[in-house]
Amino acid sequence: MPEVNVDINGRKYRMACEEGQEEHLLNLAQQFNRYIDGFKGEFGEIGDNRLTVMASIAILDELAEANRKIGELQQDVASLSRAGEAISHEAEALEQKFAKRLNDAARKIEAISQAIDETGAGPGG
Repeated sequence: MPEVNVDINGRKYRMACEEGQEEHLLNLAQQFNRYIDGFKGEFGEIGDNRLTVMASIAILDELAEANRKIGELQQDVASLSRAGEAISHEAEALEQKFAKRLNDAARKIEAISQAIDETGAGPGG
């Protein structure tokens, strides 16, 4: 299992990860360290544990917000899917009505054509 050295709040930590995940782990550590640096800039040196807890809670808050938004988007997708299905059913119904009317018109034209043929083929024709 590969190991990566990450830098959090000026300290090096050796962490194991799955093969091929080294770069991802380094990026996550850099993101986390930006939170730490941000809180240090805002509150000063308030202790490693407190900074770590604050950064962790901030990240979990963002995760909760992202999950909330995902839930809303899933509801929107479901709503749009239902609307799409309703439109599809409506289009099918209109298509069936159109086909029936077209078929009725074709029968009438056929009947008129047949009547004209019969009239033209009368006693003198």
